[in-house]
Amino acid sequence: MKHRLPVMLAATILSLLAPVAAPAAPAAMDKAAIATQRFGNDAPWYQDRIPFFESADPRIDAVYYYRWSLFRAHQRDLGAEGYISTEFLDDVPWQRHPFASLNDATGFHLAEGRWLNDRRFAGDYVDFMYRGGNDRHFTDHMADSVYGRFLVDGDREAALRHLPVMRHIYRLWDEKFDFSKGLYFVEPLLDATEYTVSSIDASAGKDGFRGGDSFRPSVNSYMFANARALAKLADMAGDKAMAREYAARADALRTRVLDALWSPELGHFIDRYQVDNEHVKYWSPIRARELVGYLPWMFDLPPDDALYADAWRHLLSPASLAGKAGMRTVEASYEYYMRQYRYLGPDPECQWNGPIWPYQTTQVLTAMANLLDHYDRQGPVTRSDYMRLLRQYTALHYQGAGKNERLDLEEDYHPETGKPIVGLDRSHHYFHSGYVDLILTGLVGIRPRADDVLEVNPLLPQAGDPQALAWFRVQDVPYHGRRIAVTWDQDGSHYGRGRGLSIEVDGKEVARRETLGRLTAPVSRAAAAAYARPINRAVQLVRGEYPKGQASSGTDPENVHDAIDGRVWFFPELPNGWSSDAAGGEQWYVVDLGKPTALARAELAFFADGRSFAAPQSWRLQVWTGGGWRDLPVPAGKPVANGVTHAQWPTTETSKVRLLMSQRPGRATRLVEIKLFGGE
Repeated sequence: MKHRLPVMLAATILSLLAPVAAPAAPAAMDKAAIATQRFGNDAPWYQDRIPFFESADPRIDAVYYYRWSLFRAHQRDLGAEGYISTEFLDDVPWQRHPFASLNDATGFHLAEGRWLNDRRFAGDYVDFMYRGGNDRHFTDHMADSVYGRFLVDGDREAALRHLPVMRHIYRLWDEKFDFSKGLYFVEPLLDATEYTVSSIDASAGKDGFRGGDSFRPSVNSYMFANARALAKLADMAGDKAMAREYAARADALRTRVLDALWSPELGHFIDRYQVDNEHVKYWSPIRARELVGYLPWMFDLPPDDALYADAWRHLLSPASLAGKAGMRTVEASYEYYMRQYRYLGPDPECQWNGPIWPYQTTQVLTAMANLLDHYDRQGPVTRSDYMRLLRQYTALHYQGAGKNERLDLEEDYHPETGKPIVGLDRSHHYFHSGYVDLILTGLVGIRPRADDVLEVNPLLPQAGDPQALAWFRVQDVPYHGRRIAVTWDQDGSHYGRGRGLSIEVDGKEVARRETLGRLTAPVSRAAAAAYARPINRAVQLVRGEYPKGQASSGTDPENVHDAIDGRVWFFPELPNGWSSDAAGGEQWYVVDLGKPTALARAELAFFADGRSFAAPQSWRLQVWTGGGWRDLPVPAGKPVANGVTHAQWPTTETSKVRLLMSQRPGRATRLVEIKLFGGE
């Protein structure tokens, strides 16, 4: 593995020796214009929150912004408990009720959310998970993700806030630790990977949804990463004994993964069976390569050794894990490759015996970025491969063609055609993967660090390569309490600031080099930005309890409740909110709080599709007082479609709020969400 200090010094020397003119004014992007173009009426949510990105590849740009809209849609408001990220937009039976949380993709959610300038969303989510939200339904690498968030925002207090609970959760996994083998085991379903080689073969090919408990590269890599993170956090907290304990745990796991889960025959990290039955035997290895075998690199577990690096050739081989449209989860030679076992009625269900899975695609691209960034021995993998596979993953986000093309990431895809396999209602806009983090840490190459240095190493091939990118810029990236920007201009013609790679901190250029490569700059740490936590008083997760909704039409209980369930999205594929009847005239929606509550403002979200639904022509708010309804002194304004309409008034105590809406002729109203706040 590369030693970073010499690389840093060399990059710094190159930066100093390169002929650099006085820094030009930053080529700042027009955030307001881009936000409006990408997000329409919902632009205000994004404008001061997200890093803005542009490049010579418009399809990557479009997916980058789509993924922020996906992130926004999956922020569920729990009221006093704050926000969490969900995996599915709507409810699924296996979620943690009533919150709709699932812990398997938490690492991706935090990896994306750490790049927001508004730190509330990731902060609330971490607090929720460590205050009882992480039920260990699935394996995860959440402790590592908390440390990864610290590497970006530098907030020491937030990183250490839950350290005792993090340690407790780590120890609870002892129930899945085989002390005789020094490794963790898990049922593939609870590793979020049903129908894998181990579970299918443990049933002699008859099924694979349950069973097949195995010592897997995934869970052991996660626990290695979590132990390493706990050691670093304990050291930050001054608990040297805990730091030594968990550093030793990480080292022991690394040794056992290398000794036991590396298959010399397959040249790959593989499962060994923990289950013992008439079909498979305890400790026997599985018989085929899986994409999960690359997870150790996601956490820098393997040493910098050509023996291990050669495993990456399987990812590039059409005979193994390389499908025409994306990465296969199991190699094509496996006996039960792509056999469909499970259906929901007539429709196929998710399986990981071959289909492309955004979850593992993200993991492998993260692992590959690590390999290319700081390993000397990279096997057959090149930066061109990274960009090709990133673009392949980008393409999966697109559905339809021509004028009907739209962005909608689904659950799984056929590895040869790139078409969705499952395609259920729940599958639309699926947040079980990452993308923003891949762009920022891979393509742009921001490598977050614990010290006061900003390191950038874009994983782009040189000019002339078919996967090269002639220019890009990202700005408003939060880092150690500062805002940074990174610009690449291959020949200087796009931005007119000279050719090369440059870094800006708080609007000032601080480092530049003329060629692609590693570039570093000192960054003096500033206090992490504080964030407000206004509490939505209208939200209710359990239908039938206060606060309650009431409506003038469309009175099905679930329909009424959907306007106060803490979910806001405007995607047309999956309805969200209370939908009125289409009859003309005035419609109303009431939030019954169940008790007097001081309120001072509201947020109203209306959906419009240009066909059946439109925002109302006008609206007004009333409060229940003195046995009757009284209008609030809210200035009249045009209601916003597919965005948020804000209303504010002098603090008033009331137990009910009524929204009256003058409906457009021939159109129904869909109130996506109504939120009510006090004066905080």
